[in-house]
Amino acid sequence: MSLSRRTILALGAALPASAVLSRTAAAAGGAHPAAADGITPAPIIPVSPGDTDGRIVAKAAHVVPTPHQLAWQRNELTVFTHYGMNTFTDREWGSGCEDPAWFAPERVDVTQWMRVYRAAGAKLVMLTVKHHDGFVLYPTRYTRHSVTASAWKSDVLGAYVRAARAAGLKVGVYLSPADGAELPHAWHADWVTKIRAKQQAGEVLSIEEQATLEDGDRAPGGHGRYGNGSARTPRTLPTLVDGDDRARAVARGDLPTFHVTVDDYDAYYLNQVYELFTQYGPIDELWLDGANPWTDAGITQEYDFATFYEVIGELSPKTVVFKAPCGVRWIGNEKGIARESEWSVLPVTGDGVRMQVPGGESGADLGSRERLTGNPDVTSLRWFPGEADVSLRPGWYHHPDQRPKAAGELVARYEQSVGRNAVLLLNVPPAKDGRVDPADVAELTSFRRALDRTYGTNLLSGARGRAAAALADPRLTTGWSPAGGAVTGALELTLPEAVTFDRVRLGEDITRGQRVEGCAVDVWDGTGWRPAAAATTIGYSRILVLSSPVTAGRVRVRITAARDTPRLAFLGLHRSAEPT
Repeated sequence: MSLSRRTILALGAALPASAVLSRTAAAAGGAHPAAADGITPAPIIPVSPGDTDGRIVAKAAHVVPTPHQLAWQRNELTVFTHYGMNTFTDREWGSGCEDPAWFAPERVDVTQWMRVYRAAGAKLVMLTVKHHDGFVLYPTRYTRHSVTASAWKSDVLGAYVRAARAAGLKVGVYLSPADGAELPHAWHADWVTKIRAKQQAGEVLSIEEQATLEDGDRAPGGHGRYGNGSARTPRTLPTLVDGDDRARAVARGDLPTFHVTVDDYDAYYLNQVYELFTQYGPIDELWLDGANPWTDAGITQEYDFATFYEVIGELSPKTVVFKAPCGVRWIGNEKGIARESEWSVLPVTGDGVRMQVPGGESGADLGSRERLTGNPDVTSLRWFPGEADVSLRPGWYHHPDQRPKAAGELVARYEQSVGRNAVLLLNVPPAKDGRVDPADVAELTSFRRALDRTYGTNLLSGARGRAAAALADPRLTTGWSPAGGAVTGALELTLPEAVTFDRVRLGEDITRGQRVEGCAVDVWDGTGWRPAAAATTIGYSRILVLSSPVTAGRVRVRITAARDTPRLAFLGLHRSAEPT
């Protein structure tokens, strides 16, 4: 792939994606010198065949986030928006054969969406611009299966982006690689025949088969590019179409040109990626999963993720990309719940974009010492933070017969995701009338009010003790470490008066890495210290939920195990408030 440096700079990109991987800790949040043992902090640190277990653990202690990963982590709450063809067919899974005219909202009140999202506490909002059905929510040049052919005929993504920025929110996009509208037509017709036979035989149909059967008399709305067996051939991005309004800008070099070798579908997907970044950027997060839902039925698309990530990195190196080398990962479930021990530093096998987390991302343990050192195939350690996705409703799309989760459950999800070193990705799907449902608004409002009443006041404020003021402020780079560079230690704090609390929030300075493997909080009962709570990992944020409230005027935090000298950046004492 080739791209002129002038066109990169014209798009505001400072470095290509490959350069991000070679940055050291100076770019990752502070001017950290090389460690005494010769390990330079970086987002990805190679593991050498001769590394001892101790050396591997030492390297893991020096893996740090990129500036973009750090900014992403500090968002804490992202709101996902699933709105599209499925909203109007009352499905969770579309067929790709829908008539674009079925997408017929009376309005799309994106301003109301952003008002609700921001009031819920979101810092970033992310639109599903194309789900697995392939219907596109902006006027793409590369398929008629989009809003262009709908009854609405407006640019939903454009309106979404403008409203988000007007509300001071960052913007993300989910562009599904899976695309039912692009299934080959002849294969699809044969598949419909098989599904009908399966139904007549009384067999249970999958969600994909059910949607396909319901639209069985209609062909897919695209051009048959998905899994069609086409050869990888040289292509140019953007692939200009008849009357393309970008032709002059491309010819002048004001827009970049890429030369890639891909098949038909990957060229289609990359052209849409190009449209997204050059027409709607900056984009802060891009979701693209590896779903291949028709494999069992005989169609598989081998996505060229290496080229995807390279093009995205050139167009927008500051974008945090799902599963990219310096991106973010799925938490492993769709419940919004992170692990009790959630590491952002993970061992991976393979090289480049082919790197994999041993055992998959749904395992119970991804980053312990045993996982770091127990697999001889591990090639590197990388900063790979988790994103915990969950929908406010039972489905990802709005269905009138469903109800939203109660505010109390949302608070629990926050504490089980953000409170366990992850980012909460909360899906809030607008209804068919183009607005967020009033029932959803009510629960989100109550959720935010409860969080503000619980975590808006730090009962530690005014405490006396070494580093007390530094721990109470929200800055990552101020805090406390054990004396003499020790890996364990304790800190005692005396409050102006006794307070009652049932939540303890801790945070590490992750610009130095994630190091704590064990911690505990004790309270003074007048005669001695007694344990209040304990945990393993901390990371960016750890919320310890006490079994019952405690009242104390003295508090002690102990770091009982760490991979290197830890740096505690935050300590908060809080009393939970019930949602109202």
